[in-house]
Amino acid sequence: MKKNQNNEGMYDNKKDEQLEQFRVDNKGEKMTTNQGLRVSDDEHSLKAGDRGPTLMEDFHFREKMTHFDHERIPERVVHARGFGAHGFFQVYEPMAEFTKAKFLQDPSVKTPVFVRFSTVAGSRGSAETVRDVRGFATKFYTEEGNYDLVGNNMPVFFIQDAIKFPDLVHSFKPEPHNEMPQAATAHDTFWDFVANNTESAHTIMWLMSDRAIPRSFRMMEGFGVHTFRFVNELGKARFVKFHWKPVLGIHSLVWDEAQKIAGKDPDFHRRDLWEAIEMGDYPEFELGVQMIEEEDEFNFDFDILDPTKLWPEEIVPVKIIGKMTLDRNQDNVFAETEQVAFHPGHVVPGIDFSNDPLLQGRLFSYTDTQLIRLGGPNFHQIPINRSIAPVHNNQRDGYHQMNIDKGQTSYHKNSLQGNDPQPATEAEGGYAHYQEKVEGRKVRQRSDSFKDHYSQAKLFWNSMTEVERQHIIDAFRFEVGKVKNKGVRQQVVNVFANVDGELAAAIAAGVGAEAPTDVEASTVTLSSPALSQEQSKIKSTATRKVAILAVDGFDNLTVDPLMQSLKKAGIHSEIVSQNVGMITSADGQQQEAVHSFLTSHPVLFDAVYVAGGQTNGDQLKNNQKATEFVKEAFKHFKTIGAAAEGAELLVTAGIQAGSDPGIVIARDAEEVNAFSESFVSAMAEHRHWSRQI
Repeated sequence: MKKNQNNEGMYDNKKDEQLEQFRVDNKGEKMTTNQGLRVSDDEHSLKAGDRGPTLMEDFHFREKMTHFDHERIPERVVHARGFGAHGFFQVYEPMAEFTKAKFLQDPSVKTPVFVRFSTVAGSRGSAETVRDVRGFATKFYTEEGNYDLVGNNMPVFFIQDAIKFPDLVHSFKPEPHNEMPQAATAHDTFWDFVANNTESAHTIMWLMSDRAIPRSFRMMEGFGVHTFRFVNELGKARFVKFHWKPVLGIHSLVWDEAQKIAGKDPDFHRRDLWEAIEMGDYPEFELGVQMIEEEDEFNFDFDILDPTKLWPEEIVPVKIIGKMTLDRNQDNVFAETEQVAFHPGHVVPGIDFSNDPLLQGRLFSYTDTQLIRLGGPNFHQIPINRSIAPVHNNQRDGYHQMNIDKGQTSYHKNSLQGNDPQPATEAEGGYAHYQEKVEGRKVRQRSDSFKDHYSQAKLFWNSMTEVERQHIIDAFRFEVGKVKNKGVRQQVVNVFANVDGELAAAIAAGVGAEAPTDVEASTVTLSSPALSQEQSKIKSTATRKVAILAVDGFDNLTVDPLMQSLKKAGIHSEIVSQNVGMITSADGQQQEAVHSFLTSHPVLFDAVYVAGGQTNGDQLKNNQKATEFVKEAFKHFKTIGAAAEGAELLVTAGIQAGSDPGIVIARDAEEVNAFSESFVSAMAEHRHWSRQI
């Protein structure tokens, strides 16, 4: 049983109860070997004399060292850098009209979930704020078995057919001749792949956008990417795409900020998720579905099975059907996040596949991957992967078999055990694949309907605000500017001339290439506001962080009341000072500085506030690190506030109160209450982009 502050009372979490039997607490216990033998000395190996050789009979040394030598498993080829959390999902209303999946029927049922967020390109030790696609995989522990919704924070993919997946990954991984660069696509082989596999054009637009540098795992969308099917009790099917919509809205870092965070705190995203849950700021995501009737499959100017295409929300609306809340951190990252095994083929009755050629390939590769990573076919018995539904079959033995199956038979059909375990009928919950009529000759080719590589890339470009477009141009210039081969640079420019001529010209100007004049760019004029973060922005300040700059002699009347007001708005405030520790105000009050200018940085906060007080103002305006702190915040378009004498630091930093957007000033302590409303309102804008126009 676990209390959830966002929901009434207590709730039963069957998965948590199941995991409890595997948890081990060493507090107060005596050390033992793996066989349960108590250990008397863990400091010295057994030797022949105190300076003699270690003896082979030291079983404790051998066991300890052998386990250490084997305690790492192969990391994931992609999505190696990840972090997870537990929670639950509730549907808002019964979905029986569309699907017979039981976990989507009863609003009172809380289905346990485990979610793993990840980067794609980098190794386990890479930074988290790199420009990259983010994985967003959810394991639902349902009464009918585990259902895995394996997705990304972008709704489209680089390739149309899974047979090209090894080529894609080889291209963006470090180049084999020198194993560089790590966790980055700004190099020759990736952009050579892009230039010669133009189906990737649409996803590249997303990758060059702000979506590739999310502010937080809690503030990014998730997409199932593929086209699936919902099937109801009557056998009627509909095509479906899945969406996760963050309640906090979609927000991103700026590129300079993302690069600096990678050095200041390479664990930034996992730390943000962990701390939010520990503080009770439980991340919430609403689940939405887009549905298309089977008879409408061919009524669009794109192929709905093409994984490089999205279904514009203005054409196929997203129906919000439920909400997921992440309310518990993992107990052990290796045992849970590293060993969790997702697979898009883990479905439940009422959810089925389409003929999406990328999805079909993934249905093979995921199991194949788990076999080598997790040591054999019994990876489903690892605690984090165990179904809460009973498991009965004739699949025995193999590496790490945890079950002790009783009985004489391990085959079907049999008479010695009454033919048990027996297949279930569809009425008894047995999974039945949707009966789709399929016919055709065996060929190695793609449908002509997959040949359009540029129209939705143009749709994405059309949907961006001017600020977002400039960010895309800057991203292209950085990435392609890192490509050493001039021919590849020119090829990239030529490819994106098919999307938009002005975009191609802007890229060319930044990377030393020629802007093509003989390429006919896409003529698509439609736009989709849902694709723009700025146009669909949610103005929430919940869980945001403010750095309060203060030193000894600060005016507490400009700090404590503001901290209380910020707390009511769901904003966390932390004091940054010359040193970590307690600081004393002019009237003898104390506050704790949890950061110093050395241990912190404005890229780790969403806004900055400078406390008042003559002593505080005098010391900070003469402190170069404090000056740089507010300059960096201003450079990244964040809200900056100051009270009374604290405003002198802004003047020193060259920031003009009143003329620059997002700069809020309180003339004295008496104005702090009114100031706090303006400060919170400014923070709700998240960024003040007009500073750069």
